[in-house]
Amino acid sequence: MSTAAESVTAHPALSRRRELGATSARSLLLTVLGEFVLPRDDAVWTQVLIDVLGGLGVEAKSARQALARTAAEGLLVSDRAGRRVRWALSEQGRRLLSDGAARIYGFGAAARPWDGRWLVLLVSVPEARRQLRHRLRTRLAWAGLGSPAPGVWLTPDPGKQDEVAEVVADLELTGVSSSFVGPFGAIGAQLQVVEQAWNLAEVETAYEEFLETFACVTPTDPADVLAHQIHLVHAWRRFPFLDPKLPGELLPTGWAGARAAELFDSLHSRWDEPAQQHWLRLVGTAS
Repeated sequence: MSTAAESVTAHPALSRRRELGATSARSLLLTVLGEFVLPRDDAVWTQVLIDVLGGLGVEAKSARQALARTAAEGLLVSDRAGRRVRWALSEQGRRLLSDGAARIYGFGAAARPWDGRWLVLLVSVPEARRQLRHRLRTRLAWAGLGSPAPGVWLTPDPGKQDEVAEVVADLELTGVSSSFVGPFGAIGAQLQVVEQAWNLAEVETAYEEFLETFACVTPTDPADVLAHQIHLVHAWRRFPFLDPKLPGELLPTGWAGARAAELFDSLHSRWDEPAQQHWLRLVGTAS
């Protein structure tokens, strides 16, 4: 039976583009934790996690550093049995990964019909407060909002108003913010605003790369499937942040995101059972 490392080497597409971008040991660890540890209450020995990450190209030293960093952030707790250490998700870690899983696996669902209304947020943050501006930009982008001009944020999903209000309140910007909900007016064109607010060409390129990487892969044995399942989920994790999930009326013709979502759902369903079974074997062998 091939090792996880051999399974990655067997598919050049995965070797060329480990995560369709920069990959860190910690982000891969979070993918492994969310996919295999979160669904269970069992603790996992250090060596299992190091071996799985090693099969994905992460050196043992980097894997150990990722575990230590993730524990220091309060997402993991450890206990020791002699010289061996095992890890479990903390309550904070379980909440974080549960929220992430809901967003990842719900992201490809079909969008509801659009009623033509927009949510527009006006918020003023001084240029000098760069860290606050960065936090605001990161959280609003994560919520799917785009910015066509400085101080202006919008989304064609008015249902996000409570989420946006929470972001503004958390950052103590309520006093310098205002919002509007309604249809697009007679001046200008919606598609032009979309082009100004979001770089859809960049998003579509990422989707095309995802399709190119995973469309033709055919993992064979369980270790091979495990490695591919981790890469698949890890690559898909970025799209809820990149893609604002706009209604079809605002998307280019033949939008690659729809095809990518179908591929992700299909492969994840196909690989899930053998990947989970192999994970249980690894955990059981190490016990």
